[in-house]
Amino acid sequence: MNESSPAPATRRPRVRAPELTGAGGWLNTGGKQYSLADLRGRIVILDFWTFCCVNCLHVLDELRELEEKHRDTVVIIGVHSPKFVHETEHRAVADAVERYGVEHPVLDDPDLATWKQYAVRAWPTLVVIDPEGYVVAQHAGEGHAHAIERLVGELEAEHAAKGTLRRGWGHIPEGGPYVPPEPEPTILRFPGKALLLPSGNFLVSDTTRHQLVELAADGETVVRRIGQGGRGLTDGPADRARFQEPQGLALLPDGTVVVADTVNHALRRFDPAGGGTTTLAGTGRQWMQGEATSGPAREVSLSSPWDVAWWEGRVWTAMAGVHQLWAYDPADGTVSVTAGTTNEGLVDGPGGEAWFAQPSGLAATPERLWVADSETSALRWVDPEGHVHTAVGTGLFDFGHRDGDAGQALLQHPLGVTALPDGSVAVSDTYNHALRRYDPATGQVTTLATDLREPSGAVLAGEDIVVVESARHRLTRLRLPEEAVRVEAVAHRTQRAATEVAPGPLELDVIFQAPAGQKLDTRYGPSTRLLVSATPPELLLSGEGAGTDLSRALELNPAVPEGVLHVSAMAASCDDDPVNEYPACHVHQQDWGVPVRLAGSGTDRLPLVLAGMDARPDDAS
Repeated sequence: MNESSPAPATRRPRVRAPELTGAGGWLNTGGKQYSLADLRGRIVILDFWTFCCVNCLHVLDELRELEEKHRDTVVIIGVHSPKFVHETEHRAVADAVERYGVEHPVLDDPDLATWKQYAVRAWPTLVVIDPEGYVVAQHAGEGHAHAIERLVGELEAEHAAKGTLRRGWGHIPEGGPYVPPEPEPTILRFPGKALLLPSGNFLVSDTTRHQLVELAADGETVVRRIGQGGRGLTDGPADRARFQEPQGLALLPDGTVVVADTVNHALRRFDPAGGGTTTLAGTGRQWMQGEATSGPAREVSLSSPWDVAWWEGRVWTAMAGVHQLWAYDPADGTVSVTAGTTNEGLVDGPGGEAWFAQPSGLAATPERLWVADSETSALRWVDPEGHVHTAVGTGLFDFGHRDGDAGQALLQHPLGVTALPDGSVAVSDTYNHALRRYDPATGQVTTLATDLREPSGAVLAGEDIVVVESARHRLTRLRLPEEAVRVEAVAHRTQRAATEVAPGPLELDVIFQAPAGQKLDTRYGPSTRLLVSATPPELLLSGEGAGTDLSRALELNPAVPEGVLHVSAMAASCDDDPVNEYPACHVHQQDWGVPVRLAGSGTDRLPLVLAGMDARPDDAS
């Protein structure tokens, strides 16, 4: 919708929320299975997420405050809805729930049964269900916590007055539906990346425990821990510093280490000699559309920096949260974007025109900066002139485990890349539980090792390569083999069902209704943006490109039987209070990749919900 204020509520039948079903069962409930009837009287927020999706991780963080503030009236249910084959494994979902500190029940839905019942089209999507069991709102993407917070307050007041709101969890012995798992006494817990220090010791980002850990040369003996171990953004000595899910590590020429402090949206500096930590870049807040992308490093917000590498005199950063590469320049203390447009996908070319999809691993050589581009299951690289190239990978929806020529080889959500002495690179092929090798001299992809558990990074140590086995909570030392291990080739496409659309005209409608008490911000021109493209590009005869209208007439090529429509939408809304000269404003944004199949009986309209709310009739009971 493009109106400058919310449309008036209209009377229409309320929609009863479909039941929650998932073949994988429940997590974080102490073994109890829940139905919506068990939660009647509560406000239920369904969070449709998958653990590969950085936007989903952002939403987990956005919901933490709301979850704590309304713990006696609100229950958040995570509905894990996988994209990658690996994400259908129940063990992997359980690992992710612990890894990212999810403190609410999670339904494991490997077959997308509940996803389909709620007609969800994008990760993440939030659905709000009132205490009587009716759907009252749906929001796709991130940045909606403020709107949901306001809606929760309205629902609490409305249903308290009606007598349909139930407070507290005294009737449940555990004190609520969330039952935390028992902690495991491992030395590391879901470590992210590792670095070889000049001393011969290893520095490891112990991600889930929010610490850095220095291990002796054996990769097992703890020398010291850096950080208190709880979430926070605090500088200071090792026993006072705080991190929040740190990931990437890079050694600087002066012997200090840059840390990608992912959930703090910051770059930190750790001094191994003195033991202290300081903040180099970031404000501690997540970057949002419209904010500065360059300037003094402590004044510019970042978005989920996942890895860092020292290259050509700057600290290059894989900014997974906005699908870009950034760089920090220690000479003048500034940050700036170096490649990527914030659009998610796989597009090569000059840095300012290239597209990435959650870049999560970096490795520098004199000639190239290698990039593990996780959501496109791709290995990519940047040349010294700033142009982006793809070595392995085809796009957002093709993945698997296949060796051979790079043009047909497949990876599955790689998170790390390591430069090898012979000019080739080792790829931590995370969701294939493998270490792969790409040789630019021959253009061949081979497998170095299998039976690793979610490898997320690796570091050279003499003639060995030490792999961060994140889901086995350890470092694993391997001798670099002369011959690759042969594995059976496997190719996959995302299991999301394709939408059947008619060839020819297709009306695309991104539905946006400003939250109650807000209006679209038109003070400085259009406050909405829509970008459309397709894979393959020939699928669209017309309608591709950027514009400010959230509706678009597309023309589909009848000669292309199937493909993916890539849609990126943004809307900015501000508090609608005429007496407030400086109203608070909020950005709502989401990217969709919609698999489509052309069929004569298919639909000629494609609605996508960015933010929409079902009206609640005044006399509803």
